[in-house]
Order: sequence, then C-alpha cells, then structure tokens
Amino acid sequence: MANWLYLIPLAPLVASAINLIFGRWYIKNRAHWLAILAVGISFAVSIPAFMQVVRTGEAINQHLYTWIPAGDFQIPVTLYVDQLTAIMLLVVTGVSLLVHIYSVGYMHGDPGFYRFFSYLNLFVFSMLMLIMSNNYLILFVFWEAVGLCSYLLIGFWYRRLSAAQAAKKAFIVNRVGDVGFGIGVMLIFTTFGTLNYTQVFEGVGSVAQGTLTLIALLLFTGAIGKSAQIPLFVWLPDAMEGPTPVSALIHAATMVTAGIFMVARSFPIFSASPSAMQTMAIVGAATAFVAATIGITQFDIKKVIAYSTVSQLGYMAFALGVGAWGAAIFHLVTHAAFKGLLFLGAGSVIHGMHDEQDMRHMGGLKKYMPITYWTFLIGAAANAGLMPLAGFWSKDEIIVGAWAGGHPIIAAVGLVAAFFTALYMFRVVFMTFHGKPRFDSHHVHPHESPWSMAGPLVLLAIPAALIGFIGFPPEHGWFHQFIEPVFSHGAEAAGHEVSMTTTLVFGLISTLIAVGGIGTAYAAYISGSINPKLVARQFEPVYKLFYNRWFFDEIYEVLIVHPLYLFSVFLWRFVDVKLIDGTVNGIAKVLSFSSQRARLVQTGLVANYALAIALGAVVIVGVYLVTGSNLFQ
Repeated sequence: MANWLYLIPLAPLVASAINLIFGRWYIKNRAHWLAILAVGISFAVSIPAFMQVVRTGEAINQHLYTWIPAGDFQIPVTLYVDQLTAIMLLVVTGVSLLVHIYSVGYMHGDPGFYRFFSYLNLFVFSMLMLIMSNNYLILFVFWEAVGLCSYLLIGFWYRRLSAAQAAKKAFIVNRVGDVGFGIGVMLIFTTFGTLNYTQVFEGVGSVAQGTLTLIALLLFTGAIGKSAQIPLFVWLPDAMEGPTPVSALIHAATMVTAGIFMVARSFPIFSASPSAMQTMAIVGAATAFVAATIGITQFDIKKVIAYSTVSQLGYMAFALGVGAWGAAIFHLVTHAAFKGLLFLGAGSVIHGMHDEQDMRHMGGLKKYMPITYWTFLIGAAANAGLMPLAGFWSKDEIIVGAWAGGHPIIAAVGLVAAFFTALYMFRVVFMTFHGKPRFDSHHVHPHESPWSMAGPLVLLAIPAALIGFIGFPPEHGWFHQFIEPVFSHGAEAAGHEVSMTTTLVFGLISTLIAVGGIGTAYAAYISGSINPKLVARQFEPVYKLFYNRWFFDEIYEVLIVHPLYLFSVFLWRFVDVKLIDGTVNGIAKVLSFSSQRARLVQTGLVANYALAIALGAVVIVGVYLVTGSNLFQ
C-alpha cells in the first residue's frame, strides 16, 4: 500500500493545475468531471491505507524526496499515515468528494466554475499534505497553503465588496496565530535539533518543562487562529461570504479542524505541560460558551451554523485541554459529518429560496423541500446532541471527560453550551421549515434542489445519524481502541476511567438539557408561549451583547485596527511622502537646478569658447609657475 500513498495528494494537485491552466478556454463547464475524479481517487486510495493501519496497527511511510539537503539539516518529504492520519484521510477525502458533487448543482452557471473547482482541488491537496506530513516544517508549509486556499475561496466572488473584505480579514487574523505557530516550530528545532515528529517526541523527556510549556503555547496560538478560538474566532462567521460548499468543506468539516489535529499530533509536548493544557481547556470552554450565546441571536442561516462550528471547535479544544484526547478526535469525526450536512442543507435552502439567507423571510419550507428538511433535521438533532445520533456520543464523552479529569466548572460550561446548541439549532429548523411562509410567494418560488445537491445530503445524513456508534460503549468502543496508540503515554486512561453509572448519569443530563433547548425553541417559534421579542426587550443589555457578538469586532476596531490605520497614515504622509519622496525629489530638484545653471555657459558663440580656452590656459600656466617657484619648495 505504501507505494500508492502519493496518489492521495497528487490526484487533486494535478486536477487543480489542469483546470486552472486549461479551464478558461477548453474545459469550462466540464471542470467538475476532472475535479470529482481526482478526489474520488484520493478517497479510493485512502480506504485501503486505512484498512492496512487497522489490520497491522503500524504506521505507513512513503519517502518521496529530500526537499532541503543542507549538511546535517535535511527536510525529507515523507508521507506518514498512522491511526490519527488514517481517520483524517477518510474525513477529508470523504466529505470533500460529497462537497465536490454538491458543488456541480450549486455553482452551475457561475462564470468562475472552472476556477472554483481548481481552488477546491488545491485546498484538498494542501489539507491532505498537512495531515500526511511527518515533520513540523512540512506541516507549517501546508498549514499556510490551506490558509491561502481559504482566502481564495472566501473571496471567490471578489467583485462583491463584502466577500473581498471577509477574505482579507480571514487571511490577516490567521496570520496573527501563524506568527506564534511559526516561532513555535523554530523553537522546536533549536530545542530538539530536528523537526521530525518521532525524534521530537522521543526527546520530550529530556527538555525542561518551562521550554515545553512555551513551545506548547506557541503551537496553540496557531490553533487559536486556524480553529477559530477566542480571541481569534472573528474571521470564521465572516467567511460565510464564500460559496456555501466552501463553508461546508473548509470552514466546518476540514480546515478549521487543522488546529485540533495539530495539537493532537503534538500530544507528547502538550501532555508534558499542565499549564498549557489548562490554558487550552479554559480557552476552549470560553469559546464554546461565547459562540453558542451568539448563535441564538443571529438570523442569517449560514452564520448561525458558523457560530455553531466555533462552539463545537471549542468543545474539541477543551477536550484536548482536559486530556480527553480520544474524545476530541471522536467529536472531530462526528462533527465533520453533521456540520457538513448542515452547511450543505443551508445551501440547499438558499438555492431554493433564490439566495435568501435571512430566516425571518423563510418559514413553511418543509412542504417545498422535503429531502432538505429531513436531512437537515437529522443534522440539527445530531448537533444538538440527541441520542442516539452522532453528536450525542462524542459531546457527552467530552463533558464526562472534563468531569472525570477534575474540571467540574468546564464540564458545567459544556452543559450550558449544550443547552444553547439545542436551542439555536432547532430555532433554525422551526424558523426555516415550520410555521407560516414569511416570503412573497409572487416573487419567491421555493423548490427542492437537484439530485446533484440532494444526493450528498442523503449520503451525509447516514454518518450523521450512525457514526457515533463506532465510539460505543463510551471510552471503550472500537474508535477508542483504534486511536489509542497515538496517545500511548497513558494520559487518556489516567484521566478518564469513569464508571458506567457516571456515564449514564451524564448521558441522561445531556439528553434532558438538549430536550430542554428544543422545547424552548418550540415554545418561542411554534407554540408562541414564549415571545422572543419580549424576552429580547426584557433582557436588552444581554441580548445586545449576544447579538453584537460580544463586541469583539468593535473592540478590535478601537484598540487595534483604528490605531494601526492612524499609524499607517502617519507612515504614508510623513515617512513616505515627506521623508522618502522628499529626499528623492529634493536631490532631483537640486540636480535639475544645477544643470539649468550650468547650461547657461553653453552660449553657442565661438568667441566665448575661445575666450574660455584662453582663460583656462592662463590659469594652468599660472598654477605651473606658482607651484614651480622657490616659495613652494
């Protein structure tokens, strides 16, 4: 199997290049065939690679070439597939394949059709190389590459000002986190003398804990940006300006989980630093809570799901922080299924509603879009944590892990966020699909999406409903046994051996909380026993805080963006215009003035030239006579 691994990233790279180079003139609206075939090849090769790791329990390596041969410092490009990578390969290629198929219908007729599929393939290549790398430098290179692809796809409709601004915002905010990540990679090299995963992890025991804490915090800074944690989560909701398939693939199922993957891959470093773990748990719990509170007040269907993504990433982050490593990756897998389904379902609604995204202008769509409704309902229930759907098992396991690991406050925050999760997800369901239509039926004609879009919804609904059972029984299911060798230092077992009674109690509590959230949404948006507008008026300060996204953007505008803008104006007006341009232009003016004066002696009269020659001769003779006299000897 090792001899075929290179096909997994190579196929989408080749397809991306062909579509980009020839798409405009030759391929045009047929670009999807090559793009889907390429990702299909990646998925097909990933399956036997996964099965080999399952069968043997050993990692697969394929050395491709040496990128940087500089004496003792060498950076090989080697594909590495262990249990963690094998799981990620199926997630990335599986979801990507369905998103590519879905995009055929969603992007039909777009003038940038070929360009879209080229960018999408380029992202898949970059993400695959990121998860298959065997050293931190290659990881960092493709970490930046997926950031570039995110920028290209968020700003795909670049003529739309909001899309262009969202793309720049995502790119810049991620660079803030990436600075810390890059410094962390450099510190790893100076500390361990290598960037190879295996060699770094073997040397962890001989490094001072303070150094390991600094490395872990720097790496986590990168994860804060890429996986949209507080305070760098502000880019993700704005990223919804990109096409909906982009939201499903990059900003829900794959790229935003890269930070979680990187931390999990760096398990030995983080597990050796209790301070870094505590920091990660606090940041993750805060993110899960804050994003959930924002989600209950938004009206844009995609932004509600975007804040849900931020909240669920917070769950993964605090799971890693409390040492529930297996639970974090388990939730990553289940989240990819139900969140990809939710975004594609939202795209189907937007498509059927002729680009309308405001839920206040929807309602009653169940009868017009039955496939979209039932599949979206499965995704919403899974996200809300209803038993026995996928999200229940993984989310409950994270909360139990926090409790058993000695973090009751974080577990409580997780339960509160779970209530809000159920509330905002079924708020979306009820406002969008139930009740009376709130759109103008003379101008809007809702309809079910074509099968190129509805088919992937049905296929994603299956894992969203059932994939949670790979983690049953909790803590001891097949998934945990499979992933355990990656986290082989015993931290998982040490922190999370819990009784079945505790598991059942928390399962019951989680279910009751989810039902309570759904009941609240039903009372507010179906039965009318709760008036959302009245509640908003009664708790106006809190509502404004949540609705305005805790004023993070406004705070950044006042404290960072505006001061930097003023500083840039100063640099432009004083340093650039007056100092640099003034110096250059001043020299030019002096030379121009001097040349203008010098040209006055060029009269064009022979008599003047003869006089100048004679005077010159007199001066030379005079100098010779003076210097040759005894006075100067």
